[in-house]
Amino acid sequence: MTLLIVEVTTPEEIDAAFASAAAQHADAIVDVGDILTIQQAPRVVALAAKYRLPATYLFRQSANEGGLIVYGPDLADLNRRAADYVDKILKGAKPSDLPVEQPTKFVLVINLKTAKALGLSVPTSLLLRADEVIE
Repeated sequence: MTLLIVEVTTPEEIDAAFASAAAQHADAIVDVGDILTIQQAPRVVALAAKYRLPATYLFRQSANEGGLIVYGPDLADLNRRAADYVDKILKGAKPSDLPVEQPTKFVLVINLKTAKALGLSVPTSLLLRADEVIE
């Protein structure tokens, strides 16, 4: 497997990045979920479809917009845990005394409509593990 890195730093570079990836015969796209691709999610999902590139995303929003697969932290869980931190701080805890935590709950969302459009079949074993399947 060869990793092809296509960097994008502005919204204006997104179209060219997808064209470049397709021209270099990329087999798939991994969207790392930075602020640019989150803000441009509908466009990123549309370009992946245009170039027929299966793509994975970090946040559920992308699957709802037509992205193939999302695997990332459960934002509702992160928000609840953040509220616990705020509660502790408001009750007098020093922020510097609180431990740094990593996400512990993740979601897997699979968009079967997109899989079908790309001519892909998704193994039943993966569908059974999904938290949500969009049909």
